[in-house]
Amino acid sequence: MDGILIINKEQGFTSHDVVAKLRGILHQKKIGHTGTLDPDATGVLPVCLGRATKVCELLTDTDKTYEAVLRLGVTTDTQDMSGQILSVSDLIPEEARVTEVVKSFIGEGEQIPPMYSALKVNGKKLVDLAREGKTVERKPRPVHIYDIQILSCELPRVKMRVDCSKGTYIRTLCHDIGEVLGCGGAMESLVRTRAAGFTREEALTLSEVEKFRDEGTLEERILPLEKVFFGLPRFVVNEEGARYLKNGNPLRRSQGSLSEEFPEQPREEGENPSLQAAVYFPEGTFAAVYEWDFRRRIFMPVKMFL
Repeated sequence: MDGILIINKEQGFTSHDVVAKLRGILHQKKIGHTGTLDPDATGVLPVCLGRATKVCELLTDTDKTYEAVLRLGVTTDTQDMSGQILSVSDLIPEEARVTEVVKSFIGEGEQIPPMYSALKVNGKKLVDLAREGKTVERKPRPVHIYDIQILSCELPRVKMRVDCSKGTYIRTLCHDIGEVLGCGGAMESLVRTRAAGFTREEALTLSEVEKFRDEGTLEERILPLEKVFFGLPRFVVNEEGARYLKNGNPLRRSQGSLSEEFPEQPREEGENPSLQAAVYFPEGTFAAVYEWDFRRRIFMPVKMFL
């Protein structure tokens, strides 16, 4: 099978568990996920099948939306409530102050990745080092919180929706909010509601995948690979262009037709926009993503999906 399957990851499974189970369900080895979700977290996990595994990295590097519950007045070694409690406080600020601090995290900032994470230092996962009782220095990483909406505030719990950039740790966000408030904080629950443009409404649980497989209707629910690139202009090659495309060669504009026009040269001096197109064979089969080279006035291959 080739395409993208949107999984609604259930609690207790790691992202690797999901891939392993899908390999058994689909009897297919070539499967990859698009970014880890903690075992206690649930929600959207796009999974790539067959030749769609080539876009795993592209889907990982996308913005995401989460719904999380922040528990104020407690800190843990994992920054969530599954960890060992390090401190407890009854000095919870008033709702107005909590709201003010939560909103202050909107915008560009930095996070220090938690020790209990899959990031590697010198080839070893931080979580493995943490389980050995070791702590190593981690460099702050830039993140962008686009928006935080407080869905409910029943102190000491705050439920919030977070729109953020790739690489943002919601556990760390909860911990940092608690630090600023002076009472400590930890993540109590986490649901990813959107990733790579896909939402929870179109996601399937593993048991639903098995059910649809047995019914013979699963392929209807596998999204086509090219859906990832639906926002790009379409460049349909002609017969001459097809011969070049099959070998991954550069393409001239005369070797096909664009669904929408874009300039052959930058509109302003010094401008260097990235103009990409989803490239199709004459019969409509998606083949590749190409980028227009302004200097050479030709389409150059970015990623092939033959």
